[in-house]
Amino acid sequence: MRGDVVEPTDTASPDYYHRVVDCQWACPAHTNVPGYIRLIAQGRDTEAYLLNRESNVFPGILGRTCDRPCEPACRRTRVDGEPVAICRLKRVAADLADDVRASLAPLPLSTNGKRVALIGAGPASLTVANDLAPLGYELTLFERYDRAGGLMRTNIPSFRLPEEVLDDETDVILERGVDARFDTPVTSLRALRETGYDAVFVGVGAPRGKELELPGRHDAPDNVHVGIDWLESVAFGHVDTIGERVLIIGVGNTAMDCCRTARRLGGRDIKVMARRPRDYFKASPWELEDAEEEGVEIVVNHAPTRFVVEGGRLTAMEFEVLEWDEGARHSRVLETLTVPCDDVILAIGQENAFPWIERDLGLEFDEWGMPVVDTTTFGSTLPDVFFGGDAAWGPKNIIWAVAHGHQAAISIDLFLRGLPLADRPTPGSTLVSQKMGSAASTATCRPTSPRACASSATPASTSAPCSVSPSRPTAPRPNSARGCARRPSTPTRRSSSRRPCPRPVG
Repeated sequence: MRGDVVEPTDTASPDYYHRVVDCQWACPAHTNVPGYIRLIAQGRDTEAYLLNRESNVFPGILGRTCDRPCEPACRRTRVDGEPVAICRLKRVAADLADDVRASLAPLPLSTNGKRVALIGAGPASLTVANDLAPLGYELTLFERYDRAGGLMRTNIPSFRLPEEVLDDETDVILERGVDARFDTPVTSLRALRETGYDAVFVGVGAPRGKELELPGRHDAPDNVHVGIDWLESVAFGHVDTIGERVLIIGVGNTAMDCCRTARRLGGRDIKVMARRPRDYFKASPWELEDAEEEGVEIVVNHAPTRFVVEGGRLTAMEFEVLEWDEGARHSRVLETLTVPCDDVILAIGQENAFPWIERDLGLEFDEWGMPVVDTTTFGSTLPDVFFGGDAAWGPKNIIWAVAHGHQAAISIDLFLRGLPLADRPTPGSTLVSQKMGSAASTATCRPTSPRACASSATPASTSAPCSVSPSRPTAPRPNSARGCARRPSTPTRRSSSRRPCPRPVG
């Protein structure tokens, strides 16, 4: 709007058509939400899974762990106050789909001679591998652990993300010609670049938990734990018990994983201690609900001041009880009290760590020790080094890492073909009926993969939307797509022996 003049709608831009599908636009990977819900309603679970996979790569994983930015944007909230169960429906499609390996884009008979190193086997690196493998790149993945998944494996408890689901969706990618070198941490970026790789992608996550340096912090080290390190120890079987009285400091999603894990390891009196009121929590509302349903107490307006250690043993923690002003910007102390405990878990955030990147390579870091990364191309100040996921701008959800991986893959492909990174493919549109139950697809607004800009591939999108075409209505199934309560949700691992979907999907 300019003054009192309303600007005309720019219908020449595909973004106009994409934004009108609110849930799809809100998803960082722009997953085709209406399209896959329609397919689920028709009982076409494998096709729904494949449509999901085109953009978010890990439907089974994200159907259990996604932060769901699509649901607050869902238009259904304007009707009855609650969104469609978009995330859980994604899980339905993943659990009921057949094996999809035969339906993925075919791999070329020979490589193109370009070598790409992927550092870290988390969602960002795996997404890059997923997108570049069909283009013939020689992909080498370096991972310090013995299996793929990154922080999805070490920091998400198995009761939320079963190991078989994680293995299935990561193996599908690794089986597509990726040279996976597990138990092989990269200790020097300089040495790696000197081995002849044409491009390097860094997707190592944010592997270091933040500390809470208060009096008494190191006086009882066996009973004060850093959240992500503790979850990692649980995941690998190094920790299998905890005290009965447990305090969790912090109130993000990692804190929710810690408190629910502590409950399963023997904790009886578990409290999550938060400095601010509930409206300012970082944890997702459904994560808070799950924790409270399991008997975890959420305590607000308590700021920790010291660890109480007696005779070398942690016995309590001291807190200031706060009263906040409107907006929770300023507080005053009402009183000081101690809360008895046997263990404390610190879940106050995560940080990046790049000790293996030499500072004299020409790769620029900012004042916080983060690499300077272009927000569009995901390139660094070294032309052959790219970043994505938590390694680029700090901790975010898995779906953001996937979105980063798609864009980084586009940049790597452009870079290795000698094309400007700014000349990115435009997203396309296929506009057909949005009526639920339609046999046709809906508007597509996913990040264009490198296949769309590779000279050897058929373009996957067009620069302008096509005209609206009629579609043949199909009667919806009785168990509609409003939610997954009426659909079976027993996890079913998709094995290679199951019937593949006949429709090839890129």
